[in-house]
Amino acid sequence: MTYLSIVIPVYNAEKTIANLCRDLITLLGLRYRLEIVLVNDCSRDNSGIICREIHAEFPDVVTCISLSRNFSEHNAVMAGLHHANGEYIVIMDDDFQNPPDEVSTLVAEIEKGFDVVYCHYSEKKDSIFRNFGSYLNGSMARVVLSIPANLYLSSFKVINRFLRDEIIKFSGPHPYLDAIILRTTRNISSVLVRHDERRSGRSGYTFKKLVSLWGNMIVSCSLIPLRIIGISGAALTVLGLYSVASAMVRDLLPMLADPSDLEKMASVTMFFRGFQLVATSIVGEYVGRIYMKLNSEPQFIIRDMCQATTNGGSEHRD
Repeated sequence: MTYLSIVIPVYNAEKTIANLCRDLITLLGLRYRLEIVLVNDCSRDNSGIICREIHAEFPDVVTCISLSRNFSEHNAVMAGLHHANGEYIVIMDDDFQNPPDEVSTLVAEIEKGFDVVYCHYSEKKDSIFRNFGSYLNGSMARVVLSIPANLYLSSFKVINRFLRDEIIKFSGPHPYLDAIILRTTRNISSVLVRHDERRSGRSGYTFKKLVSLWGNMIVSCSLIPLRIIGISGAALTVLGLYSVASAMVRDLLPMLADPSDLEKMASVTMFFRGFQLVATSIVGEYVGRIYMKLNSEPQFIIRDMCQATTNGGSEHRD
């Protein structure tokens, strides 16, 4: 029987998380050896209490992890992946927008030999703001991460054990999960699944959190901003050289109008500003590489955990 783990980052989901776990166990418990890893990302409601109750109800299936503060969704998923033991690991949301009955669709596809299977939707049941944010995120990812044009980076996906083991090697404080996946493998597939209405509450992705997510994608996983600065500096340097040369020619040839003092100053200034940007980009490239390698800020901190056990017991860790 296939060993299947399901990692669910939980944030303010007190009205949905219990029913979601029960539905997953009812639908998948007989088909797979099932493990559900709930990661409570310091919710403001009673989600933590309910996660513990679900663990007590299904101690041989549900692992409950509580983080010490809100670390964001991707960090919570990383915490869950560290404690997921399945042959395949499904990552899904806590609000029923990812239908439990579609999990088997993802698993059937990854069993064909892929490392990761994303899902895509014929219609998304999100707000206009959330859909626009997803569109921007996908557009930026295509530039920064060089993803295939037809690949949608959904939060609902399944990965195999090999990829899970590679993902958790990343120790940086600001993980962007899809970037880690895409730098590891291109053995990727995608399946069409249903996207349902949110059963309760609203999306936890505020504009501030979306900007932070984009920052993680660009700054933590790419040196493109520094390289854009370098290219801009090189272009300004070339224009500055051209302007200086043009001013010198006009100054030497009597048939041409002499350049004004303002033109001379602008030419020299353009050259040196471009040179400064190039130098800043080179230094920044070194600093950026050191930062990406050495930053030791934690990805997550576990306050306590109730570990599922195969013999039906329960193990509590602080």
